[in-house]
Amino acid sequence: MKKWIYRSLIELTNHQFLSNLIKNFTQSKISKPFIKSYAKLYQLNQDEMMDELHTYSSLHDLFTRKLKLHAREIIKDTNAVTSPVDGVIEDFGAITANKEMIVKGKPYSIQEMIGEHTNIDKYIDGIFIILYLSPKHYHRIHSPVTGELIKQYALGTKSYPVNRLGLKYGRSPLAKNYRVVSEVEHNKGTVLVVKVGAMFINSVECTALSNTWVKGEEIAYFSFGSTVVLLFEKNTFSLNNEIQTPKDVKMGELLGYLTDK
Repeated sequence: MKKWIYRSLIELTNHQFLSNLIKNFTQSKISKPFIKSYAKLYQLNQDEMMDELHTYSSLHDLFTRKLKLHAREIIKDTNAVTSPVDGVIEDFGAITANKEMIVKGKPYSIQEMIGEHTNIDKYIDGIFIILYLSPKHYHRIHSPVTGELIKQYALGTKSYPVNRLGLKYGRSPLAKNYRVVSEVEHNKGTVLVVKVGAMFINSVECTALSNTWVKGEEIAYFSFGSTVVLLFEKNTFSLNNEIQTPKDVKMGELLGYLTDK
């Protein structure tokens, strides 16, 4: 019964009334009795949590938990690009001349995903990586590179599921859902960090205190499981050849290296 409830929380819903109902429940103290069973069901690693399980006052507090200092190691190499999240690499590949990326055999318009605010041309023939966060994952997002935030804006109003089935059969959730697009200029070029919400109309909270992003520092968090899409400018990124799909990664682990154009 509990498993059905939790799956319903994750896989529901694009209906605003139900989304708001679930949001209010997870953020209220009424949800606290579910914390222990949620942690058990999803086998959360309590040893790495900053706080003891019993101190969280709601499911939302648990979803957005912080980790102990040094729970994740960040690769120091200046040109190393690290995973911004704990999650699963669901897909990667080249951005096509048609301004698309092929995800689970399905084309997604990059232009539709990032909107008209950003010049897409320099990203054609660049690399994309899609990282999915499930309910069990740590939900805070960290910068994959050191650089300067030059642009950030929000798009979309939907909240379709972004899990594997959602990507394959859904209504283009990466291009329809509420999302925050951040463009960062690093020492080799630019990268787009697209944070795609999955539950609630606004499930992405930006926390960066400066426009200067340092690799490994927190920049945002998700209120529920969701997805981060990284888009690298052409000829500025070389993918780690150990990357495959699906592949579990931790925040701070190597995705690849920045390269000269």
